[in-house]
Amino acid sequence: MSAVAQPPWHAEEEATGRRSRPRDASEEKDLLRRRVRTRRAQRSARRRTESAERLAQVVLTIPEVAAARCVSVYASRPTEPGTGPLIDALAARGVRLLLPVLGTGLQRDWAEYAGPDDLHERAPGRPPEPSGPALGAAALGEADVVLVPALAVDTVGGRLGQGGGWYDRVLAHVRPDAPVVALVHEDEVLDRVPREPHDRPVGVVATPDGWRRLGTATSDTAADAPA
Repeated sequence: MSAVAQPPWHAEEEATGRRSRPRDASEEKDLLRRRVRTRRAQRSARRRTESAERLAQVVLTIPEVAAARCVSVYASRPTEPGTGPLIDALAARGVRLLLPVLGTGLQRDWAEYAGPDDLHERAPGRPPEPSGPALGAAALGEADVVLVPALAVDTVGGRLGQGGGWYDRVLAHVRPDAPVVALVHEDEVLDRVPREPHDRPVGVVATPDGWRRLGTATSDTAADAPA
């Protein structure tokens, strides 16, 4: 993986000599979310398709993923790093896949993936979900690896989500030995992501260009995508 990027306000400060950094972590997050969403929206459909294929190849080289019997993954939204090829590849290997569903009262839940024809968009703006029975939030504890979306990740495991706190809450059910892997684009791996007390870190980041472990200098091991 290449060197990490700077937060979006860094270049503005250097160019203008004025402080453009937001006042608190919440404001920093909002600014960073807007910048990332704008960049993602500018990616062409062809580039998104190519990136999704490369991302699948990278994630499958992570040792814990290669050995997993059960993986929690998600159906990506159009501008997110695509997970379609990855889901297909894992399913072809016979891996049990758990996908998130929106439960009663907006509670997080999980259901088992039964194939692409089983995914349905239950409401506008929501990612496709399996139609099978909800397994309960604790089902996440059955996953050997948990793959999560993110808008940005930093080198010590800080993760920027969409702002609803959904994954920060459900990650409490992850087994201690199950790595949490954030999927982002290469330019979304930053030297620092703003954090608040409720934010839960991730242990691995994967991009279409490679993957690395996060947390400390000694565990920050990079692996390049296969040629």
